[in-house]
Amino acid sequence: RYPVNVVKWTPEGRRLITGSSSGEFTLWNGLTFNFETILQAHDSAVRAMNWSHNDNWMVTGDHSGVIKYWQSNMSNLKMFQGHKEAIRDLTFAPSDTRFATCSDDSMIKIWDFNTGTEEKALSGHGWDVKCVDWHPYKALLASGSKDNLIKLWDPKTAKNITTLHGHKNTVLALQWNQNGNWLVTAGRDQLVKVYDIRTMKELQIFRGHKKEICSAKWHPQHERLLATGGSDGSLMFWMVGQDQPAGEQETAHESNVWSLDWHPVGHILVSGSNDHTTRFWTRPRPGELSTGKFDSSQQFEEEQVPSKPEHDQRQQYTELPPFRPNIMPSQNKLEPPPFRPAGARRKYWPEAPVKNY
Repeated sequence: RYPVNVVKWTPEGRRLITGSSSGEFTLWNGLTFNFETILQAHDSAVRAMNWSHNDNWMVTGDHSGVIKYWQSNMSNLKMFQGHKEAIRDLTFAPSDTRFATCSDDSMIKIWDFNTGTEEKALSGHGWDVKCVDWHPYKALLASGSKDNLIKLWDPKTAKNITTLHGHKNTVLALQWNQNGNWLVTAGRDQLVKVYDIRTMKELQIFRGHKKEICSAKWHPQHERLLATGGSDGSLMFWMVGQDQPAGEQETAHESNVWSLDWHPVGHILVSGSNDHTTRFWTRPRPGELSTGKFDSSQQFEEEQVPSKPEHDQRQQYTELPPFRPNIMPSQNKLEPPPFRPAGARRKYWPEAPVKNY
């Protein structure tokens, strides 16, 4: 059991991959939420992972600055030293021909995917660069740093286009909205900000977290919805245009929520935490109150969640039980074949009990 640093759905949503501080990948079945296998992927903590848009490749970065390429069957085909210090984030260009990484060495680097060679080095941040994201369809990068700054870059020229001074402490997370106009940023000042790059101004500020914010993720289908995770283990949900949270779980985890990822369809949110657990969240159906907890050893606990008072209009997100029938049509046809990654260290765990609700 180790802290879960990164969680990432496979592009088709059939599996979830988590990266831990031990350097291991843990693979979960995305339909039954059962443990599949563990793979020793890196020699140091996994810090970043992302899939190419064409669904064929996953690239990961670790605490030692090493970058690795993985096929969908988890075969490692390439590795090289990318940075001198820990890699904190990585992101693919819309074309998948390039990707960018950021590091505690204060650098952002752009790589040619096919050759694994460095094309550009973007310098300008005065301290660790904690997050980077490529615009969904433009030649534009956004980065956030321990110097409290958000910078926008032209990846073709490696020039800094503009700098946003909206945070008073480290910027730990940022992401472009798929509409291409909004950029969400979050950090140690406990603020979530949404910028509209058409005006280069703040569109909205969300206040509600009581501790620093470690992660932020836009919903893949609902343009205005996003989720954030805090260092106190809290999860909060926000809607652009509304000041109050759309939902919250104050005790979602017992420690930092390092990573969030929505299922591609958008019906499940996964959170990875410093408390060594990976948890699956969804809005409950009317009358459903039971929850389940998952961690890397596939332990399962049940508990009852008290219903919310009628006057509280916030949506309550609850953890999923191990199996939910009819999540999607033709579920049995979508069941992936048995997974057999090369070099995996096999562990077998009893399946969690099936629970219909």
